Amino acid sequence: MTPISRSGAGRRNIATLICGALAAGGLAAAGATALEPGAASASSHREAPLISGQPQYDNTDLYAFVSPDKPDTTTIIANFVPFEEPAGGPNFYTFADDAQYDIHIDNNGDAQGELVFRYTFKTHTKNKNTFLYNTGPVDSLDDPDLNITQSYDIELLKLHNQRIVSRTKIADDVPVAPSNVGKASMPDYGKLRDQAVYKLAGGSTTFAGQADDPFFADLRVFDLLYGGNLSEVGNDTLKGYNVNSLAIQVPNSYLRESEHQPIVGIWATVQRRDSRGYYSQVSRLGNPLVNEVVNPQKDKDKFNASQPWYDAQFLKNVTNPELPKLIEAIYKIKAPAEPRNDLVDVFLKGVKGLNQPPYVKAAEELRLNTSIKPTMHPKRLGVLDGDNAGFPNGRRLTDDVIDAALQVVEGELVGSKNDLGDAVDANDQKFEHSFPYLAEPTSGSRGSLAKGTGNDTRSQLGDGLLATGSSGTDTTLVATSAAAGAAGVLLIGTGLIWWRRRNSRYGAY
Repeated sequence: MTPISRSGAGRRNIATLICGALAAGGLAAAGATALEPGAASASSHREAPLISGQPQYDNTDLYAFVSPDKPDTTTIIANFVPFEEPAGGPNFYTFADDAQYDIHIDNNGDAQGELVFRYTFKTHTKNKNTFLYNTGPVDSLDDPDLNITQSYDIELLKLHNQRIVSRTKIADDVPVAPSNVGKASMPDYGKLRDQAVYKLAGGSTTFAGQADDPFFADLRVFDLLYGGNLSEVGNDTLKGYNVNSLAIQVPNSYLRESEHQPIVGIWATVQRRDSRGYYSQVSRLGNPLVNEVVNPQKDKDKFNASQPWYDAQFLKNVTNPELPKLIEAIYKIKAPAEPRNDLVDVFLKGVKGLNQPPYVKAAEELRLNTSIKPTMHPKRLGVLDGDNAGFPNGRRLTDDVIDAALQVVEGELVGSKNDLGDAVDANDQKFEHSFPYLAEPTSGSRGSLAKGTGNDTRSQLGDGLLATGSSGTDTTLVATSAAAGAAGVLLIGTGLIWWRRRNSRYGAY
């Protein structure tokens, strides 16, 4: 994006950096604005004190969009477990067995869920006498070498006035796509991903498993908005990290209240079971970055435990947001006048004539008009750039919510035109063209030491053994240590050098 410009090239460069810093923080504000009467957290990577220590239960992002290749359906994606390091073994990433992962649908604008898709998980271990996640190359989800597996059920709950009136199991014992351990363990991960896509009755489809984190942003903004030093902005902090994803594709007609009321509100929650068997809500997410930037410390855990129906208690956090004041203090960009009723309308009620339901009760939900057809050429700023199929009308994977929200929170809708952004305009991985649309997870063999690409020393280390002089092999790694010799591999991290001949084997692994 073009950064905000003042007068003169030098000032423009500084402004560009500012927009980068502000965008990451600013977005949160915008998302936060969404928080006001509707307290839900989104893009919530470690957004509240309690949930930051419970990653299995932590919502990171929520997406909802009319399916581009099946416009008679809507796809909803809820992500969990932030900052999954791909090579983070030997215990990789699972959904919690003692939790209920819920996707809520409000189809009449009353801030209550009329439908809930409830996911529950079970973990299975084939061999408890090994430390390995898998004991050999994995060719399928039922491969005996895949030692740790998960399966899940989905219940469809129908509610009236926040009370359950019916329960129907719509998925039973469906397998979860595993963590992408690496090329040696999972030589064809795409095949495993395909096996985890399941058709359900009535035209729905489901997926659960690991994926590349689709959220893109420069999160170093939390370093006091860069403290005025913007020399390092524009880095996608989420690059190379994975998440655990739930994705479900459902016919539009099933989600809607009626043919004449196509707008739905969506949010996700997680309930954790205690020692007595009771469940308590510990995480909640709707619009992006609400709980991270809009709510002060005293409200963050309360927000994660709350329901949209009670979101009025957080209204002041939205109408009098902290972020614009911080931006003004550090970068001298004047904050818009308060109260910020423009934020209430856009983020808590929906945009009139686009995704605001009739008789709406202000609440923090991701609102989607399911009658708006997908566009062939999505614009990353969505509605701000004339693309009504994008954010804040739902949220597509490609929507640049940081830039869009930052511009709105800095007054785009009340006459303060701006072009702020964080200089991170797209995800580092390309998304797929069919369900579940998410990019495959980064492989563990391109793990902690290999965030970049190419055949340099750092990116080769994650691939295991690297023989010198073999055809097509980069010898740079060996060159880093004259002692490595013709058949060595340098393992950095422990400071030890291990020697193995080219033809050695790792046994069962």
